Amino acid sequence: MAEVLVVLEPDPETDPEDADRLSRSLRAELVELDLAEVRPAPAGTAPEGAKAADPVTLGAAVLALGASGGVFTVLVEALRDWLGRRTGQHRISLTIDGDTIEIDRATDAQQRALVEAYVRRHTSDG
Repeated sequence: MAEVLVVLEPDPETDPEDADRLSRSLRAELVELDLAEVRPAPAGTAPEGAKAADPVTLGAAVLALGASGGVFTVLVEALRDWLGRRTGQHRISLTIDGDTIEIDRATDAQQRALVEAYVRRHTSDG
């Protein structure tokens, strides 16, 4: 079982009420995935280098994934899809064992290459 910290960093132009709405929307979609657990992250939890402001903490969740690498791939694709349906320059970071990847509005080819490398690091046996 792997734990993944997911942090939503809303576009800097997003007001607090909209940031809260975005966080709730993302969390609702995460709950719909076949994950072992989705829970709010402890207050102040954020990957190294992320802004520790309230919107980041508000948009943070800890996910427990089963041993199957397929679930992780589904999670990453769901996050990319969620971002693609939003306007604004929102970012989502995923952290596993101190290794963080940031998903934002890069081109599809750039995101796919980055995500594939990250997935390989966390789903291979070595």
